[in-house]
Amino acid sequence: MRRHLLTTTAGMLLALAGTAYAGMDDAKTFLDKEIGDLSTLPRADQEKEMQWFIDAAKPFAGMDIKVVSETLTTHEYESKVLAPAFTAITGIKITHDLIGEGDVVEKLQTQMQSGENIYDAYVNDSDLIGTHWRYQQARSLTDWMEKDGKDVTNPGLDLKDFIGTSFTTAPDKKLYQLPDQQFANLYWFRYDWFNDAKNKADFKAKYGYDLGVPVNWSAYEDIAEFFTGREIGGKKVFGHMDYGKKDPSLGWRFTDAWLSMAGNGDKGLPNGLPVDEWGIKVDEKSRPVGSCVARGGDTNGPASVYAIQKYLDWIKAYAPPAAQGMNFSESGPVPAQGEVAQQIFWYTAFTADAVKKGLPVVNEDGTPKWRMAPSPHGVYWKDGMKLGYQDVGSWTLMKSTPEKRAKAHGSTRSSSPRKRWT
Repeated sequence: MRRHLLTTTAGMLLALAGTAYAGMDDAKTFLDKEIGDLSTLPRADQEKEMQWFIDAAKPFAGMDIKVVSETLTTHEYESKVLAPAFTAITGIKITHDLIGEGDVVEKLQTQMQSGENIYDAYVNDSDLIGTHWRYQQARSLTDWMEKDGKDVTNPGLDLKDFIGTSFTTAPDKKLYQLPDQQFANLYWFRYDWFNDAKNKADFKAKYGYDLGVPVNWSAYEDIAEFFTGREIGGKKVFGHMDYGKKDPSLGWRFTDAWLSMAGNGDKGLPNGLPVDEWGIKVDEKSRPVGSCVARGGDTNGPASVYAIQKYLDWIKAYAPPAAQGMNFSESGPVPAQGEVAQQIFWYTAFTADAVKKGLPVVNEDGTPKWRMAPSPHGVYWKDGMKLGYQDVGSWTLMKSTPEKRAKAHGSTRSSSPRKRWT
């Protein structure tokens, strides 16, 4: 994750450079300390690209830039490490605010409704691509990089190198958001517990098949039942983890993508058609026309009802009691505390919180005791349907942001993940 965030954000911050007292000395210090041998580019090419950033940003010297993202470990690194590095290199102050995900959406909505430039750029989930396309209040990056923003677009930019652009490309085939970090949901499990000889023998004796990565919800439930209350390392553990606190995050708990994993919606990637993985039906012009069964949708269909019932049953029977009072952010690091056997889907955004030295889920040599795998599917799921979930926190420029301030940020959206900061 750290390697990926250095992709867009290092470029975004450093490309704003250009004050009289900024230069390559600070850029070299940054490369030495934060990049090291992580880049696939030779050091000379790294410095050459840094120099392009500095030169491209000269017209924006002295500006004070303000951006916002939700509070995640990835964005904390951007705010606490990359933003100060930017200031040291350029002499231009960048304020990177960290707020709740619901608050980010609220600020974005306020800017859309009022036309006031609250933030110069947002790290905004790709789930809002439909909003940005329909309301036409976000800059089309495809058009902007070819026209008004061409002078601040890195000539080495390779959009094909970014993971997640299919989620930030609208039905008009234009890119409206540039990926910064990934929210991929996968199955998380204690690899060491699954390979323990006694655990394997006891599971086989009870259920009649081998303990392993589940491919369906029935097997997941067996594993949850098996581990819940089992004593491991002197502590009773749990077979499942989730969250249930009333919070905006509880809404996306089901769309990301609990309903589709159960078998909600139609076949197709990245979204089912005509009913997508959220159960929303769209017309031939990709416009929502209904979500309930009566209007052609599936949010209250059999798969959805089944999904919600399993959610309620499992969180009550197999998860730590505290899980019911937690939100997304609070629950994410819990598996790393060492008392959970598996989580049916776990956001990769929490990886950094699960590989820290000294954690009960990390070996002495620094390797994890856990692994990830594709999430299991429910009984209504059919081959060809979406399984699992991904969205991308992506830099988004609103049309209400003044052109010069947009350009100052545009000049930062430059580096390519695999070829530059892999």
